[in-house]
Amino acid sequence: MRKILIVGGGYAGFYTAWKLEKHLRRGEAEVTLVDPRGYMTYQPFLPEVAAGSVEARHAIVSLRAHLHTTRVVAAFATSVDHAHKRVLVRTLDGRTHRVDYDILVVTAGAVTRTFPIPGLTDQAFGMKTVEEAVAVRDRLLVAFDKAAQLPAGPERSAALTITVVGGGFTGVELFGELLQLATSLLRPYPELSVADPSFHLVEASGRILPEVTEDQGRWVVRDLEKRGGTVHLNTQVVSATDGRVVLSTGEVLDTGLLVWAAGNGANPVVARHTDLPVDERGRVRVRADLRVVDAVGQIVPDAWAAGDDAAVPDLAVRVPGAMTVPNAQHAVRQGQRLAKNLLASLRGREPRPYIHHSLGVVATLGLGHGIFQYPFGRGHGIVVRGRLGWLMHRGYHVLAVPTWQRKVQVLAVWLSAALFGRDIVPLPSIERPRQAIQAGGDPDVVLPPRAVSGPDAAAVMNRNHEPVGAGDAR
Repeated sequence: MRKILIVGGGYAGFYTAWKLEKHLRRGEAEVTLVDPRGYMTYQPFLPEVAAGSVEARHAIVSLRAHLHTTRVVAAFATSVDHAHKRVLVRTLDGRTHRVDYDILVVTAGAVTRTFPIPGLTDQAFGMKTVEEAVAVRDRLLVAFDKAAQLPAGPERSAALTITVVGGGFTGVELFGELLQLATSLLRPYPELSVADPSFHLVEASGRILPEVTEDQGRWVVRDLEKRGGTVHLNTQVVSATDGRVVLSTGEVLDTGLLVWAAGNGANPVVARHTDLPVDERGRVRVRADLRVVDAVGQIVPDAWAAGDDAAVPDLAVRVPGAMTVPNAQHAVRQGQRLAKNLLASLRGREPRPYIHHSLGVVATLGLGHGIFQYPFGRGHGIVVRGRLGWLMHRGYHVLAVPTWQRKVQVLAVWLSAALFGRDIVPLPSIERPRQAIQAGGDPDVVLPPRAVSGPDAAAVMNRNHEPVGAGDAR
């Protein structure tokens, strides 16, 4: 049997393995998937996880529960040596060993792109993992508890100042969801007024949501500002030390919660720790049929790639040299196409090129606020805004999230929230589960912060661009 190794369990990796399981013949090949987390994260739900509209576990799909014949290895891939067909992996307890293969599939995804800004990685949360989304939610809820005990003034204002950096889908959706959550929290906190929360969205370019037309982007800005948010365009963060966010305009924001959502960067295991050919952005070079090629277009035998870490030609647009954008629509369908092409190759047939015409874009801006636009191209096409756009966003994503179990669970949470409201109980002590037994209930016992380990360590390594095993496409 041929040994197929998939590096990364995000959208592309999960769907590749899922499709292979359904169509591989007995004895035709054995599949191994390497991923440190053991689950696929449905990243479009992360803003709603941060706002409490989706349960954290409902935004992830267990690899072991749904991949029945695939061997799942919970480990970080640290280097790929395709010349000798082996991958070095590091397990969660720190041990390193080698995984040999015959056919390699690289779907390691992207990581959070950061810049050398003072204080950034110490103060900011990313928005690539479900752990980060939960931490953002708890931090906001704890901030309201803290602010309710403070008199009006600079300390209260700082606690309730939320700054989100990045005007793409993740940043804008998170900003809108947190803004809506904060507005709804004012009722159970009578000590606070509508003027206390301060929300700032910082974007380095002159517009937000580049996937929609400019006039629709301007409408989103007006909608967010009408609801109390402040959008800073053509603005960069130059420092974030000790909770003081300094902007390139000279404005200083004393910020209780800083979220960095300023785009994706190349996965370092692909960009720097492999002998596969990569482009100037650190993505694996591939043909339209998802086979890896070198700089002159020659096929690299037994190597395939898809998702955010692959430079996939976009045959659906009439722009020479265009590559598919890193989003879930492409990652899911590339994973499905890669599985079909890999099966065709095993059986002596020619792989087919990947072509996908966009289904349009949807974005949530908070409960009851959203936008849908189709198509991307010239003209406005179909544009739906407001409550109907929000319902279309929810309808699309409940259909897109994998497995019927997750679809039903997400629908149940949404229905429950519509009837009874969102749960507003923070669980910050979950990061220090031994606090109760160590302190013995004594309020004078102050424990040191929990050392970062496990999944949180993976998130930190992603932000610092250290070698990681897998990421999830957005």
